[in-house]
Amino acid sequence: MGTATLPPPLTKKDFQTDQEVRWCPGCGDYAILSAVQSVFPELGIKRENFVVVSGIGCSSRFPYYMNTFGFHTIHGRAPAVATGIKAIRPELEVWVATELEVWVATGDGDALSIGGNHTIHMLRRNVGVKVLLFNNKIYGLTKGQYSPTSEFNKKTKSTPFGSLDRPFNPISLAIGSEATFVARSVDVFQGHLKETLKHAAAHKGSAFVEILQNCNIFNDGAWFSLTERDARSEHVMQLEHGKPLVFGKNRDKGIRRKSDGDIEVVQLGNGVTESDLIVHDAHHPRPSYAFLLSHMEHRPGFPTPIGVFRAWDDLPRYEDVMSQQIKDVIAKRGPGDLGKLLRAGDTWEVK
Repeated sequence: MGTATLPPPLTKKDFQTDQEVRWCPGCGDYAILSAVQSVFPELGIKRENFVVVSGIGCSSRFPYYMNTFGFHTIHGRAPAVATGIKAIRPELEVWVATELEVWVATGDGDALSIGGNHTIHMLRRNVGVKVLLFNNKIYGLTKGQYSPTSEFNKKTKSTPFGSLDRPFNPISLAIGSEATFVARSVDVFQGHLKETLKHAAAHKGSAFVEILQNCNIFNDGAWFSLTERDARSEHVMQLEHGKPLVFGKNRDKGIRRKSDGDIEVVQLGNGVTESDLIVHDAHHPRPSYAFLLSHMEHRPGFPTPIGVFRAWDDLPRYEDVMSQQIKDVIAKRGPGDLGKLLRAGDTWEVK
């Protein structure tokens, strides 16, 4: 009996196309692309079982640069197309090794403006799709208009006297949509970004990952308060399940629960220890906890959390429920006949 020869393991190079990558030099999209191409080979999934779907925007050129199946759709409709792909391929959802991995690459404008409803409903249905939302707080492809995540009074070409809209909080939106996995990372935090992508890939339902990125042409410095070397430790807090909420250059600050249920920043020492702090629970059953974390950075003196806010693993995926419903109906009523269906009920002839 001969010995089967296993194919060589996939590498980052297997997910790189020969197309010229056409983003502005220094764009955060390059860092995200590099992280995704590094993570995909480690997932143990065949390259032909990946599908990368996008809408419109700088982020949405992503499928061209991934050596996988891809679909560059229309503005805001990537979640709808991705839902359809997952729904019609239930036969690929038996084993992890043959799982059809559908990833959506989208931007703050694409997913939260014209695509807002599609994003919300995909998340609430718990479709097994991974959403990478590139958030640079600006419309980059259309040359610098303010976006749904731009700060209040943002002066741009479309709002020369300042925008009047309050910005969307993508993490809060995802939590409010009952997304079962919600996380955040930063384009230049490559180690953290890759780990976050791996956590998202392991999740079976909808996984929503906000990636803070820089647009060096139209909104340069949008996240410098987090990405500058001296700012990272003082203004960023990494969420780790089962560990206390600690931050600061010397890890000497933390988040404590107040008697009224609110939270506060405390200085460790003088009787205050890590045992007094909130221990992060990504599986917390109530959305109020993750929602509280999602608004933390908007409060004076509070850090910006990155990492996994929520990971619920006990809810069924939409495509699994739909597939089971179809099987149950076929078992009860038979496979059906399309010709009979088209001729059933009231019919008429147009001449």
